[in-house]
Amino acid sequence: MSLKQNAIQVISALPEDANYEVVSEELAILAALDEAEEDISAGRIISHEEVKKRFASWIMN
Repeated sequence: MSLKQNAIQVISALPEDANYEVVSEELAILAALDEAEEDISAGRIISHEEVKKRFASWIMN
């Protein structure tokens, strides 16, 4: 499905009284998910364990 088709599907699922802010937020979520999928495909990820280690080091500093 193309980006345009995804956007149309997301917007179509919104209530008729949705305002531009709601539409914008939904499209931002769609864009973030698309970016995350690209990152995963490109191997730009870290493990849950690594996230926990990094988070722990932030708390200790």
